[in-house]
Amino acid sequence: MLSDEHTASTLTGWYKSSYSGGGQSNCLEVAPGHPSVPVRDSKNTSGPALLFSVDSWAAFVGAVKG
Repeated sequence: MLSDEHTASTLTGWYKSSYSGGGQSNCLEVAPGHPSVPVRDSKNTSGPALLFSVDSWAAFVGAVKG
């Protein structure tokens, strides 16, 4: 997770998949364009974010699509 001084609210560029249905429940948001790929819970926009390497995130997305 990000350190206390780098909560999800300090990052920019967050978005949800168009497949999320537009609601706030059970959604993840991703903020591309950073050295790592931050992921947060859409219900807790000021909370912590998990950081994934670009390669790990690409592997995850590829597995979900497959």
